Amino acid sequence: MNSRILGALCAIAAFGLDQGTKTLALNTPALEHGVEVLPFLNLVRVLNDGVSFGMLGGIVPWWGLIALAAVIVAWLLIWLWRAPDRLTAAALGLVIGGALGNVIDRLRYQAVPDFLDFHFGTYHWPSFNLADVAIFCGAALLFWDGFRATKDSEQDHRKENITGG
Repeated sequence: MNSRILGALCAIAAFGLDQGTKTLALNTPALEHGVEVLPFLNLVRVLNDGVSFGMLGGIVPWWGLIALAAVIVAWLLIWLWRAPDRLTAAALGLVIGGALGNVIDRLRYQAVPDFLDFHFGTYHWPSFNLADVAIFCGAALLFWDGFRATKDSEQDHRKENITGG
């Protein structure tokens, strides 16, 4: 499979899962007050008008966040078009799909619906959604791939020194 197609499929999957789960979260009245799923996981509906973990909420207007996200997505699409391999393309697709999911929400609601609430005792991690999960996973894959590429180039350099090439 072509890496561009793989990246596009990952973007579509991330976007679709994100939008579907947000629709469920927004249309489930019980999530207004929260529902315990596991001893460390609640489902609770929160509208986040900031970026990650609510940062910049109320400081930067929603349209400013959309403009910033649009520029970033355009840059990621160019990177995807030039992706050197399938791993990079898949990772970029996850980031693009997640980012587009959050952009659509900002256009619709001027905020992003979050619903996953992980906690340990009384400490609660800031709520998030599947777009955030896709962005995180894509970024983690890019980070890992960067180390892998560095390791590969170091091995190639060592081979050149050994063989004299």
